[in-house]
Amino acid sequence: MAAPTLQQPSFLLANLKADTFTKPLLQRCQDLVKIIDDYPAKELHAIFPCLVETVFGSLDGIIAGWNLRLLHSRSNEYNIVLEFLKPSGPMMKLVYKLQAEEYKYEIPVNYLPGPVKACIQEGVLPDCPLFHNKLQFPLSGLLTLNLALNPFEFFMFNFAYCLITPKSYPQGQQGSSTDSAYFVLVDTYLKYFLPSEGSVPPSPFSDSRGSVTAPSPRSSSVSFAGYGVHSPSLLKHHIFHQPSVNADPAAQEIWRSETLLQMFVEIWLHHYSLEMYQKLQSPQLALLQYRLSMSSMPCQPYAPPGSGTRHTYQEPFSPTEEHVLVVRLLVKHLHAFSNSLKPEQLSSSPSAHSHTHTSPLEEFKRVVVQRFVQQKLYLFLQNCFGHWPLDASFRAVLETWLSYIQPWRYTGEKTNPQQDQNRTVPDKWESFVQENLLMYTKLFQVFLNRAVRTDLVNAKNALMVFRVAKVFAQPNLAEMIQKGEQLFLEPEHVLHHRQPRGYLTPSQGGSYVSSRQRVVTDMVFRVKSHVYALEGQDCQYKQMFGTELRGAVMKLIQIIAQARQTAKRISDHSSVATANNSFMSWFGLGSSDHNNTFNGAEAEDSGECLKKTHEFLDRALENLCQIFKLNQGQLTQLISNLGSSEDDGNGKQLPDCIQGENGLILTDLGRKQIISGLRRFDIRYQGDPELQPIRSYENALLVRLLYRISSLINDRFGGHMNALCSRPDFLGRLGRHYLADPDSTTQLKQSPLSRRTLERNRQPRLSLRPLASYRTILLLLIFYALGAVLSLGPVSSTLLILSGGFLLGLVMTLFGDKLKKH
Repeated sequence: MAAPTLQQPSFLLANLKADTFTKPLLQRCQDLVKIIDDYPAKELHAIFPCLVETVFGSLDGIIAGWNLRLLHSRSNEYNIVLEFLKPSGPMMKLVYKLQAEEYKYEIPVNYLPGPVKACIQEGVLPDCPLFHNKLQFPLSGLLTLNLALNPFEFFMFNFAYCLITPKSYPQGQQGSSTDSAYFVLVDTYLKYFLPSEGSVPPSPFSDSRGSVTAPSPRSSSVSFAGYGVHSPSLLKHHIFHQPSVNADPAAQEIWRSETLLQMFVEIWLHHYSLEMYQKLQSPQLALLQYRLSMSSMPCQPYAPPGSGTRHTYQEPFSPTEEHVLVVRLLVKHLHAFSNSLKPEQLSSSPSAHSHTHTSPLEEFKRVVVQRFVQQKLYLFLQNCFGHWPLDASFRAVLETWLSYIQPWRYTGEKTNPQQDQNRTVPDKWESFVQENLLMYTKLFQVFLNRAVRTDLVNAKNALMVFRVAKVFAQPNLAEMIQKGEQLFLEPEHVLHHRQPRGYLTPSQGGSYVSSRQRVVTDMVFRVKSHVYALEGQDCQYKQMFGTELRGAVMKLIQIIAQARQTAKRISDHSSVATANNSFMSWFGLGSSDHNNTFNGAEAEDSGECLKKTHEFLDRALENLCQIFKLNQGQLTQLISNLGSSEDDGNGKQLPDCIQGENGLILTDLGRKQIISGLRRFDIRYQGDPELQPIRSYENALLVRLLYRISSLINDRFGGHMNALCSRPDFLGRLGRHYLADPDSTTQLKQSPLSRRTLERNRQPRLSLRPLASYRTILLLLIFYALGAVLSLGPVSSTLLILSGGFLLGLVMTLFGDKLKKH
């Protein structure tokens, strides 16, 4: 009931816009709560679009809104936002208040996903019933079409679109955390509107008319058949002939759940490339779907086969890691929601199901994954698999895929993690595996193509290979996939002979044999319909357990074995480097080479990470052998042959390259070897050793001072040093020990320019730079202090130090070759 002193809607709207810049969020929310409680729907209707834009931001990303994706639990505004936007909060109260008055709000068609926009702009009604009866036709033409959405749909559209709106984040902030306000709100909405236990709570708010009404619910005769499965009609529905539906009172119970899910799926998943969309154009697909519908629902009236709506479009779309994490949350919840279906409802057939007193929510649970999510999620994942960078961020996409293909993990049963690893996949999931065959086989093949191009020495990448192998190695899963492939490869002419003329029950004169044949035929049609719907009628299906893929698996195993040896080589090199930096190296007996750093030993690929890499790759090999039943003897021989070839090259093989006019040129194989971490160039500093950057363990002033002194000595006595080092006798060897560059004997393949530079730098010289090291300075101080304790003066201590250094040089000259061989 409106108060007598109510402000005009225009003034209320102006105040809302002004408060955005002048008041803190807490005060704005408190004011909005009072406005929602006190004002009638007529006044609130005018400010609702502006309020939604203020919260979620504009669809074009110019207005940031409340930045829900950047708002984390450590923020003071976090709890305020969650309280205001929760399903029973003030904002949802406003939505229901406007819903009761049946107001409409427009969304430009240009902001719809590419496939939907393409259909509408070509004058064809989209497959998704969410957009039926909502198109508005302005006089200016089709390009300015708008969708007229009710308040709940408008709110959920903006909320879902907030995830994919391009935003410019402040420097140093990322929107990929799973504790952001947006992520928590998605989880809250899913649990509220798609409950695993109980029913959807009724609206806690009502107006003078009594209750909130559902907006034109779907007809009970069409049920969920119109979503996710293409219409069997040969004629495409034009947008000027939008079908009307009759109200189904029972469906009002879940219209909010259905709307929320359709919005999430359409906005988040309905994106793929032009090539993928062209694959889906299959005139024969609808014929198969028609046969399937006739075999599954014999009581339905005849409808001619057709091709559904397929149109060409192109949409550049690259999901972010945050986007994928939210999609994974949706997948996990939908599995839990679907698995909460009562066993008696799960086992009932679709035809029998329509005659039982089943609640709409139970019916919704039964079809939610296959009808609403499967196709669009497959295309979404395939796009991610093909375009995601070859780095560790792919883990989010991988876990989303693995979550979908393991619905048995979300049954609500509490199991021991140790037992869960080796738990056999129950037989009841066989139909799910078969009706999602491409999710297992095709995406596994695409993952193989990624894995062979990934650096498996990196522990994070090795973990991903292990995760996939571990999932597919679950007992009974490989057998289910093989059976699904056999059903798909069943010749169609055999099906015609198997298919009985009529589906009579045994009591009507039929037989149990014909009933079994009908089940087999029905499953064959379902598998074929699934494959053709996602890949097109002309798809060339590659068997997961066929010869070609088996060869690809063997190639991956070879790369895994190479990566294991590379990791071992890096680990051994790191161990040697660590040993050289031990206590004995303080006395000058360790390596003084500034280049003693293996190029591949990065922070994440050293130490404990390399041990994890070896463990992950070992277990991945075991699981791959279990999945594809590989001969352990052949696998051992393959790895041993690979190991012997690596040992022959002493673990220092260069990447594959050819000799060009100006030096070495990498081949495609060489680039692949470098990317995979299998081979590397031995990169060393090839300039003047005296001019290397000053290290953190060196005194900068001493480095520069000693360089000038050594340069003067080298310029003055360079000829004598060269003559001494050229002598073949013992004095020549002793001179080369003190004056020659230790790296001069190392033969490396260099470019012509670096070769000429080395010719100039390899002249014998005196280097005083080691005296600038803090380690050397500390050792000298210790020796002088020890000399003072023994009543030796500075001159005597200096002579002893020089004598000791000379004696050490004599020993290294006499026995150096034997020590190196040892």
